Amino acid sequence: MNDLFKIYKLDHDEALRIAETVNPPHQHDFEELIIGLKGAIEHFIDFKTTTYNAPFISFVTKGKIHRAQPKLYNQECDFWVIRFKSEFIPDVTFKLYNYYHDQATFSLNSAEQLDRLDKLCKLIQEEMRRISQNLGTVKSLLSALFSMIEELRQQQFDKSNKLLTNQNKTFQSFLAILEENFRRNEGVNFYADKLFTSSKTLNTITQNILNLSVSEIIETRKLTEAKNLLFTTDLTIAEIGYEIGYSDKAYFTSVFKKKSGQTPSEFRVVMKGLLS
Repeated sequence: MNDLFKIYKLDHDEALRIAETVNPPHQHDFEELIIGLKGAIEHFIDFKTTTYNAPFISFVTKGKIHRAQPKLYNQECDFWVIRFKSEFIPDVTFKLYNYYHDQATFSLNSAEQLDRLDKLCKLIQEEMRRISQNLGTVKSLLSALFSMIEELRQQQFDKSNKLLTNQNKTFQSFLAILEENFRRNEGVNFYADKLFTSSKTLNTITQNILNLSVSEIIETRKLTEAKNLLFTTDLTIAEIGYEIGYSDKAYFTSVFKKKSGQTPSEFRVVMKGLLS
């Protein structure tokens, strides 16, 4: 995408057109937000496929391998699609990477929520259609849109745990440090020390938020990167294992199969088949 920012509607006819075209898993060099007002979406992301009926929110960070297939539901489809470069609102984008690390798409609960999001999108579109468009205004409206979405996300996923608000900052910091270091062979103590906390406390936080231990999150991030490399490069299995901190090819293959149900070689064959 050459534009810094783009917003458009995806409707019934466009959904049918996409259904008739080849739509393999791919990567973007931009961030993408989809707000589903009507219809449904079949989303392949993080190497899993899930279908969501509208209303829903979907945010895909740059570089994620995914495939979003719009579908008719009750013969309708109506999505807002917003695409923007990371540098357009860098402070907000960093937060989004943390928030949507493990939850790319979620459903909305009420028509009132949807109406508020729809109105903001219309304001953004109106500004972009002006001859003398003001990107500063667009940035402010987009930031407000994401703040509203995050409020909705917290209401649905966080309201049952009062501790989560206090723990979220530590969790976000952990994800940021993980992103810089997951290729290294580091364990829980390394990340706890970086965060000036204990391994027990950090594990409690990750269990509360994702219901996963720190070790499981580290391993998941490593294997997601391994899948990306298997899909996008011709590196050998041993080279990919080494790239993400596994010096022993047999151990890497064992861990990969245990988590994925396939060996790295089997996974590569299946994913390459999606492109043919």
